[in-house]
Amino acid sequence: MSIEETENEIVEEFEMFDDWMQKYEHLINLGKSLPMISEEKKTEDRIIKGCQSRVWLNSELKDGKVVFTADSDAIITKGMVALMIRVLSEHTPDEIIDAKLGFVEKIGLTQHLSPTRSNGLVSMIKQMKLDALAYKSKR
Repeated sequence: MSIEETENEIVEEFEMFDDWMQKYEHLINLGKSLPMISEEKKTEDRIIKGCQSRVWLNSELKDGKVVFTADSDAIITKGMVALMIRVLSEHTPDEIIDAKLGFVEKIGLTQHLSPTRSNGLVSMIKQMKLDALAYKSKR
């Protein structure tokens, strides 16, 4: 499935909910399906800077595709990183770098996050794209 197809799927999921409490609940549930980073990879250099919560993000290049794993000590943030991994993981560096990620606006996520969580989301996206760029430059 392409990044855009996954984004559309997420927009449709979030449209099923009437209010933001239900959407937050969905986000928290998504966090429970997060591809977890292994404990030995929860190191300082993998913490996303700019997040109020602690978020560890790991990436690996497997068969030409970037695979992300992560964890967070906050349930909403865990859901946010799970959402981003669902969209970007298992894609090529170029696909990740070129991803517009318009679904974030379409589901209203940026308007309903606190400024610090919103900054954290931007930092997550930035780090995932930087990782993809690093893998691209190693080719």
